[in-house]
Amino acid sequence: MTCPCGKGESLETCCGPVLTGKALPDTAEALMRARYTAYATGDIDFILSSHDPATAGEVDRNNTETWSKGAEWLGLEITGTEAGQPSDDVGTVEFVARYKMRGVTIDHRERAMFKKQGSRWVFVDGVELKGPPVRNEGPKAGRNDPCPCGSGKKYKKCHGAS
Repeated sequence: MTCPCGKGESLETCCGPVLTGKALPDTAEALMRARYTAYATGDIDFILSSHDPATAGEVDRNNTETWSKGAEWLGLEITGTEAGQPSDDVGTVEFVARYKMRGVTIDHRERAMFKKQGSRWVFVDGVELKGPPVRNEGPKAGRNDPCPCGSGKKYKKCHGAS
């Protein structure tokens, strides 16, 4: 099986050793990838144990588990990193986690903050980022066309009214 984080050839050689505790992630990005893999594989214990102990009590285990196991995880894209290297004490990772829930594909964009406690990276907090604006690439509705909202009215009498 290819590792869900998208970086390694297999879960066993990529994020698997981190999830089982046989290895520590050496960078903030490596922990981010392992956390994504934990969500994708339903490893709630790892998600909680890799959280900063100072704020881990704020994490709702039941909601986290419902989200993790109820979603079909489609991939992780790291869009940027700041610090978070082995010699750093803090780091930031921007990413897009793609998943499908109830038939709807969602791009979760976040800037995640990490810090090192001793030799171990932990997740501190994340800020959700807005995605790019959605643009209608299809044909525009004419004044006398049915309204795209599905009301059954003409566009000019529904959403086209000024």
